[in-house]
Amino acid sequence: MSSDESVSIWIKEVTDGNEDAAQKLWDRYFPDLLILARNGLRTAPRRMVDEEDVALSALNSFFGAAQKGRFPDLANRDSLWRILSRMTQRKAVDVLRRHLAQKRGGDFVLGESRLHAPCSINVGLAQFPSDDINPELSALATEQCQVLMESLEDPQLRQIALAKMEGYTNEEISKQLDLAIRTVERRLQLIRKTWEQFR
Repeated sequence: MSSDESVSIWIKEVTDGNEDAAQKLWDRYFPDLLILARNGLRTAPRRMVDEEDVALSALNSFFGAAQKGRFPDLANRDSLWRILSRMTQRKAVDVLRRHLAQKRGGDFVLGESRLHAPCSINVGLAQFPSDDINPELSALATEQCQVLMESLEDPQLRQIALAKMEGYTNEEISKQLDLAIRTVERRLQLIRKTWEQFR
């Protein structure tokens, strides 16, 4: 069996929810997506997100969308690579946009090395005491997220909320869901209004 035939079979199995096929595609494409993401993030500091985060996000988004049947024309490794590379590039661009956003400090955010205290053996964040993640707090946050998502009775509102949390722009969401951008914006307003009651 040729490599192209194997990939075509794995694609079909992934759309059917086969985790072994997803792992095979992961193993085959992750290293290449890592290089692509690294090139896309060349100018961005790796403080918050690095190329591995971008590649992981792209593959996870692909698997979720494939299982929902969003790629009906996906048939071979060439079409798969086009989709994966486009998703990775878009996610890298989104990371750069978020990094350069004024509300996040533009390009003037300083690294933790600036927290170095004179005459201290601890540098950066190591000088501040910390505990491991509190399991109760983690469970509470997970529960709160579930409550927020369940408050959105319309499945499409949930899709839009999840896509927004994954960092997609309104334009990308409108293309993914085949909606007008204005419709996406109105639905985001409805989501915000629904979630305001939980403040």
